[in-house]
Amino acid sequence: MGILRADRITGLGGANAIKGSVKFTSGGALDIDLNGATIGTSNFTIEAWVYYFGIGGYHQLTGSSSNNFNFYIADDDGDLKFYDGSNTYDFDASPITPNEWSHVALVREGTSTSQTKVYVNGTNTQSITLATDFSFARLLTGINYLDGSRGYGHGYTSNLRFTLDTVYTSAFTPPNHELTVLDNTIVLCCQSPGNIFQEATGKTIVSFKHGVTQSDAVASHFTPNSPVGFSTTTDVGSQYGSTFDGFGNFATSTYMVPPGGNTRERNRGRGVISGGRNRSTMEFINIQSQGNSQTFGDSVTGDGIEGFAVGSSTRGLFAGGYPSVTNVIEFITFATESNGTDFGDMTTERRSGAGAGNETRGLFGGGLTEGGSTLNTIEYSTIATLGNSTDFGDLTEIRDQLAGCSDTTRAIFAGGKQQQSPSPEYNIIDFVTIATTGNAQDFGDISQVTTGSSASSDSTRGVIVLAYTSPAMNNIIEFVTIQTAGNSQDFGDLTRSEYLSANMSNSTRAVIAGGGGPSASNTIDFVTIKTTGNAQDFGDLKDGVNFVNVGTSDSHGGLS
Repeated sequence: MGILRADRITGLGGANAIKGSVKFTSGGALDIDLNGATIGTSNFTIEAWVYYFGIGGYHQLTGSSSNNFNFYIADDDGDLKFYDGSNTYDFDASPITPNEWSHVALVREGTSTSQTKVYVNGTNTQSITLATDFSFARLLTGINYLDGSRGYGHGYTSNLRFTLDTVYTSAFTPPNHELTVLDNTIVLCCQSPGNIFQEATGKTIVSFKHGVTQSDAVASHFTPNSPVGFSTTTDVGSQYGSTFDGFGNFATSTYMVPPGGNTRERNRGRGVISGGRNRSTMEFINIQSQGNSQTFGDSVTGDGIEGFAVGSSTRGLFAGGYPSVTNVIEFITFATESNGTDFGDMTTERRSGAGAGNETRGLFGGGLTEGGSTLNTIEYSTIATLGNSTDFGDLTEIRDQLAGCSDTTRAIFAGGKQQQSPSPEYNIIDFVTIATTGNAQDFGDISQVTTGSSASSDSTRGVIVLAYTSPAMNNIIEFVTIQTAGNSQDFGDLTRSEYLSANMSNSTRAVIAGGGGPSASNTIDFVTIKTTGNAQDFGDLKDGVNFVNVGTSDSHGGLS
């Protein structure tokens, strides 16, 4: 492809796409020198896209050096609030949904009547009278006041614009493009994916945190177009198409070579691990690199070992678990570290099953009930839509502690056992067509009966870890070609013998993390899926040993 003029590209997928945001946690803030700009009794509009992590921490949009201009999401109820130095106004009819992008705007038009309105996602629900004469020299975002007394940011802010105009006077469709400078704009920031100090009107931004133990604000690629709450089939900005942020090394800055690929597909490769014995933490890895895992957030179900995990390119679902067997399904958004959010329920409380799926559907196969009964049922959830799971069909045999993986059209389930006497163990492989419903069919066999197995895949191969064959642990890895029925073939060996590990993959690698065995492990292994051979060391789980956990990724074989 030839070189394009960067100043001639328009459209939601190009120059005006929403490209960046700023992440605020634990005291990090931006301190913006207004450079003599005054507010007084002028009309104004404050607007931004916000992603609030949830109850337990403020998310501060604006504060001031004199503590009299605080627009924030409250930590006790998720309400938008405004403090003018004397009074706190609670917009309780407009709560912000945690872990979801929302567009918010506070608009003053006149000071003598109730003409200051708050809009959430373009809808006005409340109005107040705000006649205050505001005077301050610096605007803060991420913290409410320089003494750090409260108001720490707990979320993402994208496209924060403060202008001395009444931009909105009635209901509107929230902008899904990057905001621009208007005639009376005094601040426009939180737009760059790589530079927290970028400000469109030329103001100076300083990174601020209250105390050395606090965390600096950081720039992020996570935006409303990532997507959360946006269509996954309509071009709404940087979710699709090429975006251009910066220029190449040419003699003039008006030429560039556009990046390759679809922006919705770039920068993927994150695996998330949930649960483990006596822990509720979630951790993540970047599959294409190597290294130790990092903290992602907490599970809403608590100690969620032996659950189910499925994922699309944007969301991961974790379901079921033990020791308090549950039917809860929760979701996370791969692009941002945060706690799990309630998604819905499975029809039955269960654990020790297997997950598989594609971009649209997540399947939960087999498992064990609270009363110790093994199941053969398969359920499915539509990953982009909150709600309870629905019956899909049945496995060929009743079993738990089985392995699951998929390509874009077919899911396979391998191995497993029954808890009921005489407790048979299996070497069978089943398959289903994900887009349909119905009972599973026979695919072939793995080399030996096995339980506690796990699996992952690229778009062609499924890689299966044969974990335990009574009375001994295994370190065997085998593979199948998912579209071709038949028995599995030898792939290689893990670096250790483990069972009930968390498995994740991208288009080239399968990663096997933690698990039980002679003792619980914090080891992470990986293999290159298209080859064969023994596993290699990837790194370690951050929080130590992680026994019978589950994992999924935003780039496994079920995703195109």
